[in-house]
Amino acid sequence: MSRSFRSLAFLVTMVLTASCGTDPFQPDIENTNFAPALAVDLDASTRDPSGLWYRDLTVGGGATVAADTGISVTVRYTGYLRNGVQFDTGTLPPFVTGAGTVVRGFDLGVRGMRVGGRRQLIIPPSLGYGDSQSGSIPPNSILVFVVDLLSINPRS
Repeated sequence: MSRSFRSLAFLVTMVLTASCGTDPFQPDIENTNFAPALAVDLDASTRDPSGLWYRDLTVGGGATVAADTGISVTVRYTGYLRNGVQFDTGTLPPFVTGAGTVVRGFDLGVRGMRVGGRRQLIIPPSLGYGDSQSGSIPPNSILVFVVDLLSINPRS
């Protein structure tokens, strides 16, 4: 098969795949092998319409983060790649949901949490860094976060 024919066949395959609504470059979370140490349990998790998966590890006893935007929250988090490699940990300065200051999957994932709660987020690349490298995070990475909601902050 000639190189130009293979290139054309690849291009046609990509166009047809894209028109079917699947992206061949995006990992399929349901068929991903996660490091056992991450304790990912999709059967016990909820998938929201955006493609984000989340599971409450501890349901807090405090106020609930509203589903709408504009809520200021403070969280502690640890982020992992699907192979179990930790890429970051810390406490974020307060951020406002919907403001675009954190990756979209993280923003969506804290909504509905209660203060004092701990939640595992499984973020597809489309809600994370997409096809871009970010520090030690490779392109098209599924991100796994463990998030503790420390506070919902009063509006200024």
